Amino acid sequence: MPVQKVNDSSDLDAKVPSHLQRTSITSLTMTSEPSHRCVKATVVHKGPVISCAQKDGIEMLRAEIKEEDPLQRTAEHTSINVIFFGTLAKDFSQSARQGDVVLLADFTIKKSPSFLRDKLHPCQLEMDGKDDFVYVCPSAGPSHGPSSSEAKYTYVPLNDLKPRTVVNVYGVVTFFKQPFPSKGSDYCSTLKITDQSDFKVGCNIFSKKLEDHPILFRVGDIIRLHRFKTDVFRDSMSLLNTFGWSTVTFDGTTDSPVVPRTSSKSFHFGESDIRTVQELRQWAANQSWISNDLKVSLSTVKPGMYFDLTCQLLAKAVMDSRCILLKVWDGTKCKHPLLNVAVASDALEGESTIVKDRMNLTANVLVYDNHLEMARELKPGTFLQFYNLHALLQRAPDQQPDQSEHLSFHLHGGTSYGRGLRSLPAESPALQSLKSVLEKHVDLDEYDEVNDGTLLEIWYTPPEAVVLPNDEETDAEADTGPSYTVRTCEHNTRRLTLARVKRSTPPLSCHVRARVKKYKPQQLYQCLKLFCSNCKTMEDVPDDSAVAKVFRESAKDSQPCDEQWAATSSASSREPGRTISMHISRDMVGESTHMQLIFIEGTTLDEICVLSRDYKNLVPVRSVNSRMTLMDLTAPFLFSGDKRYYGCKQCSLNTFQNPVFTGVETWDEQAVAQALGVQLMQYRLLIQFELEDQTDTLEALLWENTERFFHVSAVDASGSQDLQDKIQTIMDTIQPPDSSLEERPWLDLCLSVYTVKDDDRNKVCYQITNTEIKEE
Repeated sequence: MPVQKVNDSSDLDAKVPSHLQRTSITSLTMTSEPSHRCVKATVVHKGPVISCAQKDGIEMLRAEIKEEDPLQRTAEHTSINVIFFGTLAKDFSQSARQGDVVLLADFTIKKSPSFLRDKLHPCQLEMDGKDDFVYVCPSAGPSHGPSSSEAKYTYVPLNDLKPRTVVNVYGVVTFFKQPFPSKGSDYCSTLKITDQSDFKVGCNIFSKKLEDHPILFRVGDIIRLHRFKTDVFRDSMSLLNTFGWSTVTFDGTTDSPVVPRTSSKSFHFGESDIRTVQELRQWAANQSWISNDLKVSLSTVKPGMYFDLTCQLLAKAVMDSRCILLKVWDGTKCKHPLLNVAVASDALEGESTIVKDRMNLTANVLVYDNHLEMARELKPGTFLQFYNLHALLQRAPDQQPDQSEHLSFHLHGGTSYGRGLRSLPAESPALQSLKSVLEKHVDLDEYDEVNDGTLLEIWYTPPEAVVLPNDEETDAEADTGPSYTVRTCEHNTRRLTLARVKRSTPPLSCHVRARVKKYKPQQLYQCLKLFCSNCKTMEDVPDDSAVAKVFRESAKDSQPCDEQWAATSSASSREPGRTISMHISRDMVGESTHMQLIFIEGTTLDEICVLSRDYKNLVPVRSVNSRMTLMDLTAPFLFSGDKRYYGCKQCSLNTFQNPVFTGVETWDEQAVAQALGVQLMQYRLLIQFELEDQTDTLEALLWENTERFFHVSAVDASGSQDLQDKIQTIMDTIQPPDSSLEERPWLDLCLSVYTVKDDDRNKVCYQITNTEIKEE
């Protein structure tokens, strides 16, 4: 039935067929019977007509409607998404607009896939036009469409925001973080804004595409937000992007041109926007919280401070898998001696910085962890903005203890205090003062041509490769025997003694030759760990007694689940009163057992281990109020043959209601975890060696390189006694039982030296990388 219009809202009630009963949006649930119900609400958002790939390209339109009943104003979930399909989508697009009142009947109720993101109703209504009723009453207010060549939008002052409404706002940015990966598949931007009302509002933006996030360079920038949903979080108003959202940003400098920054190819921008931006700029310029204290030049940096730095990238080099060196300058001379992190010339990408280094103009910034992705993309010559950069005093490797320390710069991991970096466009107004300073040093490039002797001095005897007096091996023949390992790195560095490595300044990659004095854990089954790549938690694999206890407790008084989406079969167990039930999605019935995902309830650990020999993917579940849910994540959430897969208790969402199992070609552990809302934990092997040579001893971890070292996959080793025996044989060769140190084989190793935070102190750590056991 096509969309029909009525002239007055009261006429809508007259259009309701006698067999239909009007219901409130808040009372709708997945179990509601929709065939005799209708809803009346106001359109608060209407999206465009698009093609739906999941329904063979049929056209669809998403709208959000909100119940305006005064009695429901304090209730939750008064807004709900409505999906129109086919010709009904086109009709609704042409007939309805924001603010219109609609009456909907004979809809279908489905689970809302966007509920966790948009915080609307947990259900959504779907209408395909076959037997549906859609009546529209135009709003009495003025049209929201353009009345001239310029589109008209209503912007709400921040102090007038009301919960659970979709709004357009302008604001001045008081804090922001560059986009960072969220726990799901999106990137997240976090910012806080204010306006002339002096009311501060937080804002979270989720999007899979980095280019869709707002382009922000500094505090004081202006941002325009369209179609953001308001909500109250921890007693404060907040904004969250919703369907059809967009952002545009502007430089906050008072006298700079009003130029919109956005990745969108089409957006509305007119004279009213220019006036709004200029008014916000003038107001913000007189506010005490707009401060340039954090944004400093190298000439004013002091040890220990955190600051923002605008600069130009001269050169870069990859130090190791956790660290990238960025050599930058801002044309000013630091008052403290700067640490020169030497790298081989063939590892450096960019121009020579020798002359600038000698003049104390080059800052060596060491970038870690989540910032590496951005650092890898940077090209020499790019202008950069660092946020929350840390200045630290360190001693150079060739310095004597009585000499003064040098200043180094670190961009630590994480996003606290807005920490991050981004490239700046060359035309950015923020670069005008920087460019004028750099132009004064243009003649320096003429002196960067140096002779071979200087290159030899600077590059081919870097501080980490200098051999100090009494640091050579005392016995020239002592370490000339064959090595049981082989290095796979491409580092062209001199081999160092362990004593020399311990005196070096991290970060550093180097080569050593040593023997294993001892290692731990001595019980090698304990070296198998579970690691969460999201929260970085590492824990031991639960032993069978703990897992068996979870199964026993889940099987107590268990009643079979009753799920509409599942086909269920049950059988009695050997224990009286205990029933074993197997559930499978109705979409999978008839498929091969190796393609099915089977949910099993009421078993013991021993029983599910036996069943997993014949069924590839078994998910143990329990029943709570006749609804299916996962077991405590102390137990594996998936059994697949001999392998067991665990989920992270901290990061798993466990969104196990009305799961969707269609559209997956192969059910592996990644696909199962995603469908169940589980953060998959990875198997890792962790061993700590105590190495020794003629000069010193040193404790080094075998962690990221363990699988390559042993030629064994950790997940395969978790379910294979043969692979566990292989690792034990290798360890018995490296450190034969009851052997002396002299009887043990030499190991040629590549070591990575780095620092980690330990109780607010920097701790130097050593890790074996790029090394493998020689295979016969």
